Amino acid sequence: MKNAIILHGKPTKQLFYDTTFPSTSNYYWLPWLQKQLVSRDIPTHTPEVPNNWRADYLVWLKEFERYDITPETILVGHSCGAGFLLRWLSEHPEVKVDRVVLAAPWLNPKNEEETEDFFKFTLDPNLVQRTNGLRVLYADDDFQNILDTVDVLQEKVNGISYRLLKGYGHFYDDRRMEFPEILEEILA
Repeated sequence: MKNAIILHGKPTKQLFYDTTFPSTSNYYWLPWLQKQLVSRDIPTHTPEVPNNWRADYLVWLKEFERYDITPETILVGHSCGAGFLLRWLSEHPEVKVDRVVLAAPWLNPKNEEETEDFFKFTLDPNLVQRTNGLRVLYADDDFQNILDTVDVLQEKVNGISYRLLKGYGHFYDDRRMEFPEILEEILA
């Protein structure tokens, strides 16, 4: 049975502890996308990684692997969540999934200390072959480290489809409560 997992990014510590701000998995376009998929009879989970302001791969791994991941699973990730999915797929060559759609993927190309261990892995250049397509959405005005990550992916991973959006930033401001472009890529 087809299912989907939507994985959020990594907020700042300040934002994580801000009680006026929704939890990371329940803000921006993530709940909207979950509803769009559920209304198409695709059971969809948006896990909330504990203390997600910390980039602790083992914590993210434990939370992510609580869900069924089958050849019919659609994986969606934003920013650090997208980077997590790239690592997880690279480290699990036996796993096949349906579509993978990444928005503003981040792999820490500048080796920032706070997430250095989170991204210590080797990208599988052929990981797309174990999917029904891997699509990357990114914006021309995103952070430089995201644009650098897209360059790394273009250089090191075969078969990814890219979609450049103009003026979308990091896909996470208050204007981005709906994200029809990502839904299009999932359903394509």
